[in-house]
Amino acid sequence: MHRPIALMLRAALGVALASVAALALAQSAPSRTRIQLVDRIIAVVNQEVITQFELSARMQRVTRELQQRNTPLPDREVLERQLVERMITERVQLQRATELGLRVDDQQLDQTVARVAENNKMSVEQFESALARDGIPIQKFREELRSEIVISRLRDREVDNRISISENEVDLYITEQADSKETASEYELSHIVLRVPEQASPEQAERQRGRAEEVVKRSRAGADFGQMSAAYSDAPEAMTGGEMGWRERDRIPDLYLNALSKMRPGEVSEVLRSPAGFHVLKLTNLRGSGAPLMIEQTRARHILLRVGESTSEAEATRKLQNLRERIVNGVNFGEIAKLNSDDGSAGNGGELGWLYPGDTVPEFERAMNELKVGEITQPIKSPFGMHLIQVLERRTADMSSDRKRLDARRVLRDKKSDEAYQEWLRQLRDRAYVELRLEDR
Repeated sequence: MHRPIALMLRAALGVALASVAALALAQSAPSRTRIQLVDRIIAVVNQEVITQFELSARMQRVTRELQQRNTPLPDREVLERQLVERMITERVQLQRATELGLRVDDQQLDQTVARVAENNKMSVEQFESALARDGIPIQKFREELRSEIVISRLRDREVDNRISISENEVDLYITEQADSKETASEYELSHIVLRVPEQASPEQAERQRGRAEEVVKRSRAGADFGQMSAAYSDAPEAMTGGEMGWRERDRIPDLYLNALSKMRPGEVSEVLRSPAGFHVLKLTNLRGSGAPLMIEQTRARHILLRVGESTSEAEATRKLQNLRERIVNGVNFGEIAKLNSDDGSAGNGGELGWLYPGDTVPEFERAMNELKVGEITQPIKSPFGMHLIQVLERRTADMSSDRKRLDARRVLRDKKSDEAYQEWLRQLRDRAYVELRLEDR
């Protein structure tokens, strides 16, 4: 046994003895005396611990979220075990991120909090007040958000960036799309995943299959699928009803798509098997369109001033307002961009060419879409800094051949990414030293 783990085991033993001593004192002390027991360790993950306090806080939050969604609550013991497993999975990912030196500094975190508030149509102050009303301390929210960003970056590095798509795969995909006779192009679905460890014995795998079959049986008999998800699923969406939302057929793994093509809205699939484990699907709705894919494009240019130690947001805003006034009064936008923009497009007068929806960050695209041709925005903020944007032209056209290939590559990457991430996560979890102590409470 590694020495740090042994030290933790001795520390845990000390906690147990302290608890016994506290109980003895409580029994012998006067009735008016209150003894507060120390926190307990409920799981050891490599060289870190998960405590009862952490689990209780997560239980409160998840219970509140399930109640807000009107999802029936699973048995408390079942929900606890699900949450402990999710916390273990999160912990091993964060430990891996630490090994790789991945981190999110406070400035990056501040920008993300501001975007979350903006997406909720609130100022940061209003958003913090809303969290407080829900009993969520802002510092707790920030640290959980930091962990989510770190895990997302870890996935990019360890999984997504290692996925390759060949030209033959792109050609085959485009051919299949052209020949497809499917009428449904989008599916609204939910799923439940029961993960099977890589080195699982036949008995362990069969036990998971039995649990998956129980999910199918109970769901088809009328049990709430969201409750089944909270009680059984190992998927990231487990505590949100297993909902994957609307997915284009091109972004659905083939294993799922083959099952969905035989289902009607409201139906629950048979048990599906993949290398990661067992899956159960529920099809909520579907929709389709045979219309040609016509895309509105915007030709735009911009001036970017980056914000940092040398330039504050207020200073960048003032400078852009002055530049905008000069442009409105007749100075050429392109010349101003060449002299002032911090973006790589400066040498081309700030021109970005023809942009498709999704080519820019949401803040930039939203401001650009509100402009008429020839108009210039007031200074707007994005994760890259402060911008002035001008729309030069708009057009609607069928997707070009190059764009179709780029889109095909994105779709194929999304498909492979979901499958590869589940497999990578399973392997990471299997390699970790995990000791559960729920039964010791």
